[in-house]
Amino acid sequence: MNFTQRECVILTHDTQTLYQHGTLALLVPGLLAGTQTVGELMHHGDTGIGTLTGLNGELIMRAGHVYQVNADGAVREVDADERVPFANVHFQDDHQVATLTGLDYAALCDQIAAAVGTQNIFYAVRLVGTFAHVQTRAVRGRTTPPFATLAATAATQSIFNAEHVEGTLSGYYSPALYGGATSPGFHLHFLSADRQFGGHVLDAQVGNATLFIQEFSDFQLHLPTTDASFRQEQFDTAQVLRDINQAEH
Repeated sequence: MNFTQRECVILTHDTQTLYQHGTLALLVPGLLAGTQTVGELMHHGDTGIGTLTGLNGELIMRAGHVYQVNADGAVREVDADERVPFANVHFQDDHQVATLTGLDYAALCDQIAAAVGTQNIFYAVRLVGTFAHVQTRAVRGRTTPPFATLAATAATQSIFNAEHVEGTLSGYYSPALYGGATSPGFHLHFLSADRQFGGHVLDAQVGNATLFIQEFSDFQLHLPTTDASFRQEQFDTAQVLRDINQAEH
């Protein structure tokens, strides 16, 4: 068959895969060196959450832009050459499932879980609208080694509160089966519509917001195999799960 016009190759993003660089387990003993650049991370998604080298602040990726909320509460856009020890990303293709009003954080998590109907899959959560109250945190991590353990670093977190704020609460649900690689349950971050407030969500009161869900059939775990500290670490599985639960919830 002869073609008189140049063939066009249409590239499509994989919206069925949740990509993760690093594991939460490697953060527990203080393996906080940045082992992937933000630019490399963005090859695997346009939406997600994570942290920078040294557990320095909270990251929110939105529509291909990455923002850091630092321990002073300041929000800035992150450069592509900055590095992460841990992050989750995906290509957004979620769907609207509900409009939620007047829910506290526990009721919100229950409503999301009920909408999905299973505890055994990974899925992304995006809740867009107004919030009567949002409480977040950001960790003040070191940007150069030596790094402290996850528990010690998390103890230096700053806590922020906002009332009557518009924005997006987003992140992931991970099945308990994968505890250690991930934080079982919900891991959610917030970014206000004006990009002036955000962080890891500790508490929230929904005013009126639209819930979007994206389920994943594949989970891709990328390990920092060239990092000597990671290769040599002897992990204590029980301690890993205890410290993750304490730090993330």
